[in-house]
Amino acid sequence: MADEPRKEPSPVSAGLAGRCPRCGEGRMFDGYLALAKRCERCDLDYDFADAADGPAVFVMFIVGFLEVGLAMWLEFAYEPPVIVHILLWFPLTAILSLALVRPLKGVMVALQYHHRAEEGRLER
Repeated sequence: MADEPRKEPSPVSAGLAGRCPRCGEGRMFDGYLALAKRCERCDLDYDFADAADGPAVFVMFIVGFLEVGLAMWLEFAYEPPVIVHILLWFPLTAILSLALVRPLKGVMVALQYHHRAEEGRLER
C-alpha cells in the first residue's frame, strides 16, 4: 500500500485550503499572499506559479457585484442617508476583498499546476 501512487487533491479544494496542489498536505503560502518556495511535504517547487492579477480581478467582480446589488436594494427599499452607505460598504469592501484574495490566489495556482500551464511562447 505504501507504494501506491497518491491521488492528487482537487485543485479547487487544495487552493481554497492553501495546500499544495500535488500532495494536498503542505502549505502553499509563506505569509498572507506570498507563495512558499516549495512544499515542505512533497518538495514541489512553486516557481511555476504566476497568478498575476487574476485573483484581484475575480475579487473585484465578486465583491462589486454583491455590493452594488445590496447597495441598490438598500437605497431603493429604505432610502437611507449617504453616511449609512459609507459606513456599510467601505468596511464590507475591505473585509470581503481580504477574505477572498488568498483563497482565489490559491485556486489559481493549483489550477496552473493541475493543467500544467506555462508561459506562452512563439513557435518557430
